[in-house]
Amino acid sequence: MRGEIAADNPRKITKAIAVILLAHYLGDIHQPLHVGAEYFSEAGEPIDPDRGAPGLGDEGGNALSLVQNATAERKRHYYHSFHAYWDLDTVRNLTIGTPDEVPKEERESVYAPAKEKVIADFVANEPKNWRTPGDPKTWAEQWANEILPIAREAHTRMRFEHVHREEKDGRLFAKGEAHEIGTGYLNWSTAVVGDELHKAGWRLADLLQKVL
Repeated sequence: MRGEIAADNPRKITKAIAVILLAHYLGDIHQPLHVGAEYFSEAGEPIDPDRGAPGLGDEGGNALSLVQNATAERKRHYYHSFHAYWDLDTVRNLTIGTPDEVPKEERESVYAPAKEKVIADFVANEPKNWRTPGDPKTWAEQWANEILPIAREAHTRMRFEHVHREEKDGRLFAKGEAHEIGTGYLNWSTAVVGDELHKAGWRLADLLQKVL
């Protein structure tokens, strides 16, 4: 985008494609499970692979099925990918409430105006602690370091069960279940996603201004 690499580079990344990739990656780095993951021993116990034998990764939560506790407001358990929960359910909950509260056939008609309202709120109100010091080339590392404690909490609020070694397409990973501890995970994670999306939008605008 700064013109430091020729437009006919081997990967054929033009300035227009660079903008698309930048927006995508900047959003990604503000999602906790895109930066942090859990690692398990062969016995299925969480471990730190930097302190001893290498562990089996959970593929960013994609190999863990999420089990949420039922509440008076949420009468059923969710049982799907832990990673997908952070990608989808938290964002939907931020805009329209728990996905089950809106019938699937009505979801888009409800979701679209609610999404526009969230975007308008993000634009009109400056988020806290969004500015990043230093050279923009250092910002990605700063943002990754910032989200890591949240990624850690995303996992410590869970209890892992039935974790076992799995092999698929030549990959070895830990497959199992992530069980919510208590019933507050949805509200906490939705608040996190709201804050992170808000900061990400302002940071993208700031980054584009700086590099261009």
